Formats: sequence, structure tokens, C-alpha cells
Amino acid sequence: MPRRHIRVSGAPEAPLRAALTALRTELGVPESFPPEVLAEAERSAKAPTLPSYDATDLPLFTIDPPASTDLDQAMHLSRQGTGYRVRYAIADVAAFVVPGSVLDTEAHRRVATLYFPDEKIPLHPVLLSEGAASLLPDQVRPAVLWTIDLDADGRTLTVDVRRALVRSRAKLDYAAVQKRIDSGTAEEPLTLLKEIGERREALEAERGGISLNVPEQEIVDRDHTYELTYRAPLPADGWNAQISLLTGMAAADLMISTGTGILRTLPAAPDGAVGRLRRTAHALRIDWPHHVSYAQLVRSLNPHRPHHAAFLQECTTLLRGAGYTPFRDGALPDITTHAAVAAPYAHCTAPLRRLVDRYASEICLAAAAGDAPPDWVLTALDPLRKEMADGTRRAGAAERGCLDIVEAALLKGQVGETFDAWVVDVDERRPTIGTVQLESPAIIGRIEGGGAPLPLGERLRVRLTQADPEPPGA
Repeated sequence: MPRRHIRVSGAPEAPLRAALTALRTELGVPESFPPEVLAEAERSAKAPTLPSYDATDLPLFTIDPPASTDLDQAMHLSRQGTGYRVRYAIADVAAFVVPGSVLDTEAHRRVATLYFPDEKIPLHPVLLSEGAASLLPDQVRPAVLWTIDLDADGRTLTVDVRRALVRSRAKLDYAAVQKRIDSGTAEEPLTLLKEIGERREALEAERGGISLNVPEQEIVDRDHTYELTYRAPLPADGWNAQISLLTGMAAADLMISTGTGILRTLPAAPDGAVGRLRRTAHALRIDWPHHVSYAQLVRSLNPHRPHHAAFLQECTTLLRGAGYTPFRDGALPDITTHAAVAAPYAHCTAPLRRLVDRYASEICLAAAAGDAPPDWVLTALDPLRKEMADGTRRAGAAERGCLDIVEAALLKGQVGETFDAWVVDVDERRPTIGTVQLESPAIIGRIEGGGAPLPLGERLRVRLTQADPEPPGA
């Protein structure tokens, strides 16, 4: 079946752009920055607070999607004795944002960068997030620099974090990284990404952690022509994620050791949810022996196989319920772990795009120096829980709403046509209702069957009965 594209006119009255604009309005998404915020961003971009420690000789590199310019992290990997040294630089947003300033207030209003097919709504003005604060190649930048030494198995030995001036040498993307590593043309710092990543993945398996390789439904923008695709993550995606996880786990350990912090927590899934997954696995003809744990099963699946991809999609239901948990003065919360990480974990590696990370970095810097966190951080801890929860919900609603709108626009005019699809979910109470994943275009939609229950995991032909590119609630 040929690919279907959406061509979006630049005119604001174009149906798809109008629907996306309406979605932003409904979600209360702030569009432009107030003039006073932009003016302050311009001043801070010219005169950031710079650290005295100079680490610009470190040949860091970044790994991001090709078009990304809001670069939060840069790394350098090397051997250290029989083990490894991970240097991980995180953009130092606090060098540009003064607590209590209009720039800070606006960041608290936005909470997180939101991504739409036609535009990005950044947490901070682009002058900072894609300019002065971004770890762009060949630019000297203030950063929060983590140094984590690992043993030969990839276990953490020592952790240091401090402010530093850094300079990235190269902006790489996942596909290029994978190609260099697979072809044997990568230099040692990049080759070590695989070596360290695989060791950290083995440790994740050992502690019962889970990284779901779920094929992602992506909206691809090609010169204002939009295309929906499924993308199965590359191994390099996972290795890169392990470096971020390593840092987030180190940050959580620092916080817990000093008794003050804000963790990303997820309670263990209830038995009923796991029982439902077992029934789903049976329906999808996936062998799940009782002696095999959920984590072991997930690691054995191949996201390129439709039955496995459908099951992995169902596994995401166990990840619901994650939240941000602040604590202080040594009073640890009841839950300190993230069930999918299977360890304490904190968000600290994406401050250009997520508000809480700036605060996590400050707590870790203070802990490493033996100091108390700044008052402006302590005052913000409790409010951050709700701010981040609201921002996370809005980001999720934006993502779901965008997919719904683009899917409907993609199929508009094709009502009555039939498509090949896989049944990936069935309502337990109403087995004639469920969800299907179309093979092409890359669309996931609701299905209502006839009198017989839907065959979970089976391929069938489905007929499009409705495609309405309107935002939720419109």
C-alpha cells in the first residue's frame, strides 16, 4: 500500500493547522513569550553566570535526533583502569535563569517543552533553549558536569558533579552512531557507548528493571508534508538511554544520602494488572512460563514482530502512575524507587525541556559539595510535585491529541475504504470493542466489531467508518 501524506498549508485557516491551534487553545498552551521574558532572556544570554572550572578540553559529543537544536546532554566515555569513566555534561539552565525572575516565573507556567507537528512550544525562549544554553558543537557553554566511574561490569564506583565550562565537538544522531559502531569505524569514545550500554543493560536485567522497546508512532515532518510511521528503537537508542539512566540513578542516590531531593517514582504494578497481561500474552500466543518474570519476558521480545509489538504496547499500562516525590530534612518518602528502573531514580538530564531537572541538578551540586541546597530550591520542592504532574498530563494530552488529529486528517476522504490491521487490544467487558494497529498508514484506532469477540493478536481487514480531524472537546 503506498504511503499517505498530509500536506499542510501555511495558512492558519487550513483544516489541520486550525485543529492543532484549537488543541493548543483547549489545553491552555502558552504560545508566545511575553516581551519582558524575551528581554530578560536576551540579557541573560549575553551575561550568564559562568563557573571557574574549565573542562573545555574534554572532547564531548551529543546524540540527538538530526533536527534537534535544544541539546541538553553531551558525553565523553573512556577507559579507567579495568573499568570506565563516564563524563556527562548537562546544560546549566540556572546559569541563565535567576530564581524569582520573570524568566523563572514563565518556566513554571510552562513546565515542559511541548511538541506539535507544526511547531514546538519551548520551556524557555529559543534564544536560550536552542542557542546560548544549548550544548551545540564548537560552542563554550556552562554545564553541570557529572563524572561517574564504573567497574568492569558497569557498576558505579564513584560519583562527582560540579559546574564546568564545556565545549562539545560533534553533534551526532542515532542512525549515524549505529552505523559507525556496526561498521567498526567508530572511535573509542563512541565504541564504548555500546560496551558500557550493554553492561548497564545487563545490570538492569539483574535488578529486574525494564526498558520497553515499543515501536513508536511518529509524526514525521517533511517540508510541511506530514507522514505517520512506526519506528522501532535502534540499539544505540537504548545504550544512550542507559547513560541518562545511570546519571538519574546517581542523582537519586545523592539525594537520598543527604535526605533532600525530588525523585521520579513509580509503584509496583498491582497483581491484577500483571494477571491481565498474562491473559493478553496467552491470546497473542506468547509463551510466558510461570517461572519467567515479567522483566525477563519483555527482554526476550522482538518489537519487529507484530504479536510482540502488540504485547509491548500493552506493557506500557504497567508504567502508569509515575510521579514526582519531594522530600527533605531526612524524612524519606514511603516509595523511593521507580518500578521500571528497579532503583531510586531522578530526572536531572533534560533541564532545557523539563522544569524539575534544574532543581534536581542544584540539589545534587550542593550534596556533592557538602552544602545545603539553596533556599529557592527548598521552597519550590513541594509545589513542584503538582506543577510537574499538571505539566506531564498536558504533555500527554498534547501528544495524544496531535496523533488523533493527524490520523483523522490522514484518513479524511477515505471513509468506506478497507485496511489491513492487527487487533492489539480488546475491552475485557465488551469484547466486540478494541484497538487496531493499521499496517499502513501507521495508525492506531478504535474498532467496533460485529457480534463476535475481536480476535486479539489476529490480522484482519477493517473498514474506516469515521475520520474527523477535530481536537478533543471541539
